Amino acid sequence: MSTGGSTFWSAVRLVARREFTERIRDRGFQISVGVMLAILLASVAIPAALGGDSDEYDVAFLGPQQTQLAQTAQRQATLLDVDVRVGSVADRAAAEQALSDKKLDAVVDNGRILVDSKLADPLAAVLQSSWATVERDQRLGAAGIDPSAVNQASAIAPMPKTTLDPDADQRDARKGIAFIGTFVLYGMLMLFCMWVASGVVEEKSSRIVEILLATVPARALLTGKILGIGLLGLLQMLVTAVVGLAAASALGSIELTGAMIYPVTLVLLWFVVGYAIYACMFAAAAARVSRQEDLQNVITPMTSLLIASFVAAVVLGQKGGTLAHVLAYVPPFSAMLQPTMTAADEVSVPENLAAFAIALLALVGLIRLAARMYEGAVLRMGGKVGFKESLGGPARKR
Repeated sequence: MSTGGSTFWSAVRLVARREFTERIRDRGFQISVGVMLAILLASVAIPAALGGDSDEYDVAFLGPQQTQLAQTAQRQATLLDVDVRVGSVADRAAAEQALSDKKLDAVVDNGRILVDSKLADPLAAVLQSSWATVERDQRLGAAGIDPSAVNQASAIAPMPKTTLDPDADQRDARKGIAFIGTFVLYGMLMLFCMWVASGVVEEKSSRIVEILLATVPARALLTGKILGIGLLGLLQMLVTAVVGLAAASALGSIELTGAMIYPVTLVLLWFVVGYAIYACMFAAAAARVSRQEDLQNVITPMTSLLIASFVAAVVLGQKGGTLAHVLAYVPPFSAMLQPTMTAADEVSVPENLAAFAIALLALVGLIRLAARMYEGAVLRMGGKVGFKESLGGPARKR
């Protein structure tokens, strides 16, 4: 692997291409992507299939009042904003068979509601109201009172509804998207940062890093490794977002609008920044050890910080509060909190940009620190390299 007289960024591209190509061909990675997509599709499809009572109901009526009941039921359904479709059955046996075959949701037979297993509340309200209206009209007629006059006097339009928070339903959908996105973001950050750390230790323990550093500057090697694995992670995040949104839209779980796509876009942007921050820390820590057995010990502070960020996003992200608003500007907590708090309308676009700018400034300083630690520790073999020692400068190859 030779870079000849290539520039720093040529070396970075070469290393990044190597990391990306090797990882994407890995069978374990391909299987993990397939499993993740299967879980994602199941999480979208199952709630859609079992998402409570249907908004459409098929009913039929038997008995001498069936015509009046059918007409009244359709009027009541319109008032209650329930979609009721009236069918017909020949007799009680045919009605029971239609219920058993799931062709009908309910049948009214001489003052009794027949169902196969469950009567949905919206449909129950329509049928009970319709039955009460027809029975009332019959009793009024028997008493010599004109039912049409009573119906005319009772024909009062429903009260109009004024929603003080018209964005409530859309906000709940955004919260759901951001919540799922936070889980995916956490998993992806942990996975790909661990890849960076284990790759650094693997190259160091096998002494391959000494060969690589003979042709590639240490900072270019570190930058290329982080960039190559990060591009793979971003690709996986994009695939996840596209498949998830497409499935949810196709199943009618959400309506794709700019307001819905914005939280997903934020998750992707914060993955890039969050990954860069954590990957620098993981790589610098991993360079301090020479064995995979010692890796967990040096990356524990970073994994604990990542877990704390995730918990903060889940517990505080959608509720807001002083602590959540403060942490939303503190890297790396901001990578987890900003998408969830944006979906809950707790932070605005200008606040997103401000937090993003702070994170980028922190990333610049962290990159310099991580590069210095990597250069100072990656060629020091044996036991764990101390923090101060790793900052002392590059070691000579042995």
